[in-house]
Amino acid sequence: MGHISAVTLNHYNQGASAFREGTRSHDVSQNIQSLLKYIEADAPFSILDLGCGPGRDLKTFIELGHHPVGLDGSAELVRMAREDAQCEVWQQDFLQLALPAQQFDGVFANASLFHVPSQELPRVLRQLHASLKAGGVLFTSNPRGENREGWSGDRYGAYYEWPAWQQFMTDAGFVELEHYYRPPGLPREQQPWLASVWRKPR
Repeated sequence: MGHISAVTLNHYNQGASAFREGTRSHDVSQNIQSLLKYIEADAPFSILDLGCGPGRDLKTFIELGHHPVGLDGSAELVRMAREDAQCEVWQQDFLQLALPAQQFDGVFANASLFHVPSQELPRVLRQLHASLKAGGVLFTSNPRGENREGWSGDRYGAYYEWPAWQQFMTDAGFVELEHYYRPPGLPREQQPWLASVWRKPR
């Protein structure tokens, strides 16, 4: 597991600038709104951006009036996020999370949890569950696949179809709110992303 993390994080450290430029214009407004619309707390919301990268979505949450905290394993992406978003950003390996209990109204895991190997995913999901307040909401978006995992170049990923992902989430104690495929408006074979929204029961 340590080797998987080290190699994957080195990929992001080495390619941080290119990653920032390549993702800067990605429109994930649908995903952000899918998280926010289900949070039942009074705004502003406390939000953990898990896998915040260089801080693009942190800035959006701030502009919307909320209080985000970023988290990423890549030291270089954390540096960028702190500089660009001017908010608190934690450097933590997803396999060695140290999260406060019942801290967040929402967790935004956009294109991040697929890097967690399947054998560690149940534990990581339980940690996210514990970090949410009662009634809190978790958003996830991952590239989908045929329930396989392994290396793609020097990045490790796990790729699930909906039934398998649903089982991981419900086993971790979450209740489904909705799921959908992205980008919107295309045939399913042209929608490589599986998004889902979950609640921690009160």
